[in-house]
Amino acid sequence: MKISPLYSLFLTVVSVLAIDLDTSSKSSICTATALIQQGISDYYEGDVYGGTVGMFVSPYYWWEAGLVFGGMIENWYLCQNTSYEDMLYDALMAQTGSDYDYMPSNQTMVEGNDDQGVWALTVMTAVERNFTNPKEDGTPGWLAMVQAVFNQMYSRWDSDHCNGGLRWQIFTWNSGYNYKNTISNGCLFQLAARLGRYTGNTTYLEVAEKVFDWLVDIDFVVMKEEANVFDGATIDDNCTSIVKYEWSYNHGVVLGGCAYMYNATNGSDVWQTRTEQILGGATSFFFEDDIMYESTCQASNKCNTDQRVFKAIFSRMLGYTSVLAPFTTDTITPLIDTSAAAAAKSCSGGTDGHTCGLNWFTGDWDGQYGLGEQACALEIINQLLVHDLPAPLTESTGGSSSGDASAGLNVSTTNVLQKNINITAGDKAGAGIITTIVLGVLVLGTVWMVL
Repeated sequence: MKISPLYSLFLTVVSVLAIDLDTSSKSSICTATALIQQGISDYYEGDVYGGTVGMFVSPYYWWEAGLVFGGMIENWYLCQNTSYEDMLYDALMAQTGSDYDYMPSNQTMVEGNDDQGVWALTVMTAVERNFTNPKEDGTPGWLAMVQAVFNQMYSRWDSDHCNGGLRWQIFTWNSGYNYKNTISNGCLFQLAARLGRYTGNTTYLEVAEKVFDWLVDIDFVVMKEEANVFDGATIDDNCTSIVKYEWSYNHGVVLGGCAYMYNATNGSDVWQTRTEQILGGATSFFFEDDIMYESTCQASNKCNTDQRVFKAIFSRMLGYTSVLAPFTTDTITPLIDTSAAAAAKSCSGGTDGHTCGLNWFTGDWDGQYGLGEQACALEIINQLLVHDLPAPLTESTGGSSSGDASAGLNVSTTNVLQKNINITAGDKAGAGIITTIVLGVLVLGTVWMVL
């Protein structure tokens, strides 16, 4: 890995100090984010013996790895920090899967639409930031991989229930297959918007419009001055009993999609209004005194492992929105500045002296720690630099990734709705018998070893 002189010098002299952030200094910002990424690397298992490239240690699921790498690619671009370039490249390549669609073998049987969608958002960031293109002969470009994911996700559009929308899960046997949620559909919406903006192909923009309209029609997104973005509903009652939890990552992904659509449609009044309304809800629900927090769980101290990372992608989408929809900048900039300063103050714990916390209101470390806490601090501090460099690229403004509009269409095994997989009672009974036999063998083996 290549490490710049700036980072080498800084790492040797301040490795045990709390983060002291000057929000107006690029040097200070990049020094702070380098320290935070040191903390992220502590959870990475891809460079240890027996670890999986592209994965973090338990209890962090595959989707969270995809999210975290997105923030690190942003830092690679914004700070020109190449320290983790090889790690990021290897991770994105290792997890793309044999069909280059981010359905890798290590996630067989458990991957959901939201998981695949979050990884695709990160790879789209690689496209728009001209991250190191795939080097291996015959390997498609990052853009083609995103198009493969888009094609597969859209092929799962389920018009038979709730008048459309994606289910949460891909496979029938996973809990939540009967649930349609905002994050899965929000990822599809944003992917379509970003692909349309990047390629200039209006068909993608038409799909984005369709997905957004469905989210509104089904009342997962309630448009008003301070819009609601709810979690989802089951198909059992035709998506009428909506789970009305509001999470920052749902607001963020939908907000980012609206900003991309505003930009791609040359400042459409319709998309300006939609962006303003989603942003209105986001600023109302997830900020107090301009400091970001996960309002649904943080006050009660009940945020689970997944929920602790939601602010990361929310922060990134705030940055994208302020760049792509400049009329939002005056609203978003003070939120980013204040939250970044507060997040930096939380990065003063642990044995290294700069472990980041969950609660940014305290002015100090709150005793909480983990991959999510590190990723959230990284992403909000990244956004301090988002106006210093060019906006996300397109094919016409210097984007270099090669695409394939038909990628992924020949991989039918990912489309369960078409494949019609049906697990019968006999299958379940058979599985139960096999499990019993295996457990019996293990028990007998253990007894034999003890004797």
